[in-house]
Amino acid sequence: MRLLLVIKKENVDLEKPANKLNNFLVLQKRIQIVFTLLLLGSFSQIKAQERVPFDQGKKYILAKVSVVGKISFNEQTVVTFSGLQKGQEITVPGEEISGAIKKLGKLGLFEEIEFYVNKIDNDSIYLDLNIIELPKLNEVKIVGVKKSKVEGLIKDNSLNKNKIVNENLITTTKNYIENKYKKDGFYNTKVTITTTPDTTAGNHVNMLVRIDKGSKVKISSIDFIGNKQLTDNKLRAAMKDTKQKNFFRVLKASKFIPEKYKTDLEKVIAAYKERGYRDARIIYDSVTYSKEKNTLAIKINVEEGNKYYFGNIKFLGNTVYSDQLLHRVLGIKKGETYNGVLLEKRIADKTKPDAEDITNLYQNNGYLFSNINAVEVKTVNDTIDFEIRVTEGPIAYFNKITVVGNDKTNDHVIYRELRTKPGEKYSKEQLVRTIREIGQLGFFDPEAIDPKFKNVDAAAGTVDIEYNVVEKGSSQVELQGGYGGGGFIGTLGLSFNNFSVRNMFNKEAYKPLPMGDGQKVSLRLQGSTYFRTYSMSFSEPWFGGKKPVQFSSSISYSTQYLNNFVTRDVDKSRSFNILTLQVGLAKRLTVPDDYFVLSQSVSYQHYDLKNYNTGLFTFGNGTSRNLAYTIGISRSNKGTNPIFPMYGSDFSISAKITPPYSLLNKINYADLGNQAEYKVKATADATAGDANGQMIKVGDYLDANGNKVSTYQEAATDQGKVDQKKFNWLEYYKIKFKGDWYTKVYGKLVLRTLTEFGFLGAYDQTRGVVPFERFYLGGDGMAMYSMDGRETIGLRGYKNNTLTPTNANGEQIGATVYNKFSMELRYPITLKASASIYALAFLEAGSAYPSFKTYNPFDLKRSAGGGLRVFMPAFGLLGIDFGYGFDAAPGDVANKAHGFETHFIIGQQF
Repeated sequence: MRLLLVIKKENVDLEKPANKLNNFLVLQKRIQIVFTLLLLGSFSQIKAQERVPFDQGKKYILAKVSVVGKISFNEQTVVTFSGLQKGQEITVPGEEISGAIKKLGKLGLFEEIEFYVNKIDNDSIYLDLNIIELPKLNEVKIVGVKKSKVEGLIKDNSLNKNKIVNENLITTTKNYIENKYKKDGFYNTKVTITTTPDTTAGNHVNMLVRIDKGSKVKISSIDFIGNKQLTDNKLRAAMKDTKQKNFFRVLKASKFIPEKYKTDLEKVIAAYKERGYRDARIIYDSVTYSKEKNTLAIKINVEEGNKYYFGNIKFLGNTVYSDQLLHRVLGIKKGETYNGVLLEKRIADKTKPDAEDITNLYQNNGYLFSNINAVEVKTVNDTIDFEIRVTEGPIAYFNKITVVGNDKTNDHVIYRELRTKPGEKYSKEQLVRTIREIGQLGFFDPEAIDPKFKNVDAAAGTVDIEYNVVEKGSSQVELQGGYGGGGFIGTLGLSFNNFSVRNMFNKEAYKPLPMGDGQKVSLRLQGSTYFRTYSMSFSEPWFGGKKPVQFSSSISYSTQYLNNFVTRDVDKSRSFNILTLQVGLAKRLTVPDDYFVLSQSVSYQHYDLKNYNTGLFTFGNGTSRNLAYTIGISRSNKGTNPIFPMYGSDFSISAKITPPYSLLNKINYADLGNQAEYKVKATADATAGDANGQMIKVGDYLDANGNKVSTYQEAATDQGKVDQKKFNWLEYYKIKFKGDWYTKVYGKLVLRTLTEFGFLGAYDQTRGVVPFERFYLGGDGMAMYSMDGRETIGLRGYKNNTLTPTNANGEQIGATVYNKFSMELRYPITLKASASIYALAFLEAGSAYPSFKTYNPFDLKRSAGGGLRVFMPAFGLLGIDFGYGFDAAPGDVANKAHGFETHFIIGQQF
């Protein structure tokens, strides 16, 4: 008969220190019991077979281990993992068999492990290893939560098909789900997990997870005891993540999370330390659950202690910087109220990597190994003296700089942006700046950039830096359709933001396109029944490959046909065509600092009007040319994430100018203007007739010389000939300014403030301001289908362009001056590489004026509202805004608030 040596191995962790000895003794005891029973012949429950005699404790030579039972693993593989080998000397019972059970148990694949003696031949022993495998997972069903949450729970717990199902999996899954919902305020969440055999798939089971979240547990009250110097409200405000119920609270829900609660208790003490109460402490706190109300009540007993003041502050160990400079950076004077939090931040502010503190002062100058500590040395009554002990250490230098994670982007694209070069003195400021520059490239997830310190050697004074990056999609597809300007508009756009021109003729580089050199190529087609626009642009951020000089170029061609806005009929014989060419260079400067960029560009536009008489232009046939030079200077130190900056600013000022043709062409624009002063339609009776002797009366049509003509078309054509000559070459100058600030209010809540100003002027006032290049204010800020060089400026809460000046006939003529102010609160919902989403609320005001004489910066159209932005690498920035206009738009006869408007946003208009 087969003699049972070890009955079974239970599912326990044999490697836990507390279990190692106990489990070994248990196994040994079981072996001894079984062998004792064998020797006594007490096996009546087993079928009577011939007994195999053996000597307990005798050493045998292992002849063979046979694996029996229903298993899916290879027999030899199982034996190998057990550690038993043919020809090995073993003791029966002994450590070799118990060790084999431990090794197989560690695999976590088997429910039962049993050894049997099959045969003994002299000193050789044959063993049977009987194994029962743990079941595998077939399918999972989760009930009690929304269907949209099921996939996430399965993924988070790795409940994949064919996964081994054991007690550990069931326990960890149960604990994870319960803790997850407790963090969301469902303090009474209960999870039950059951498994049932799947009769259709061998040793598989189906898992059913039942989740009962219960009702959300909120904090009914947070009460303080013993506080006299600080009110309950101030102490509650210090607790950032633990809040009591309040109907008006929006951003922070009332829920209890033990880990965050402990942190908030520390913040209560910090609130006292900020006000001088150094000895403040929490005597005890209690969290009481009310089952009837399903709420928690928190009581916190504080001991405030006495108020203290700073005494003498002395620096010790500093040789690089003087006491005077360190005192200036510290910014704390004798006699000021003691503030432990401020003192800590002025020495090392852990909340801001680029803070102006003493630690960064040293680390920005190479002293990576410096250490600064504030030590209380004397307390007299309510005054505390400090010694700030400085250990400067040796100067550190960057040694090896590497980048990992860039599979598509070529190394040189990243390395040229690095400000931490091998052999240079260590600088934390340059390290932080490098993270920003890599994030601003737009090819990597800015939230995942992680500089790791490698091989920090204080003796040698060197440190290696490894930048870990995670690539994200950088190319974008724009495919949209919409209704605007009286018809359907379709757009197809392709942007390749990490293109490689040098590999265009390398077939192996097409995956599916040659990428990786940081160049940008954009192709765009937009059209409808009455207009078409084709455009292409290219930019190289490092022109020549050696310096950060950006080269950009673009070409576009547009055709717009005259259409009847009432009947929607299109007349393709009457068109307005524009060809645009532009090249530019932008160079990064070093003074005043290297955040400044000087940009210059030259552009040429050719306007061709063919029988295109509208209120937009004063002539319907002819051409205009626009040759302009643009120079601008900007400074941008916005945060790492270009989609959601949390700090920094962006300023720019530019001037666009044309040659002063009026000084060169010898045309008397005053006389030309006098001719043009005649009205197309007479407005007053004349005392005499025209040159042909005809009497003029109100309503008659006049040409440019004042002579009576029969039709409006004749008068407008003659007037257009004058304006055609005036605007043959456009002459103007345009000044623009934009200031953009980002300020972190709390956590990831960011305040964006924006101001804009634009002015279009003329060199020769008798020639006047050109009808092109004007500003159109209001709406979503999208360019729409206009092709006269206009700039559209968004101001939410109003329809597109409705805040733009009009002429006497109600036709929009564009503004020569505008200003705009905006405040926007932003909060991120997610900043993942696959999709960045943030919500916003805004206040805006602005206005546009026909001339500088009518400019009034305080006469503004105001609006407010909220919206949502979604950035996906493949499609760019998409969004929706709901705005309410508080003022009447120009020309609104009702003269009342404009009301609500919905805006769909594509790109970064705001």
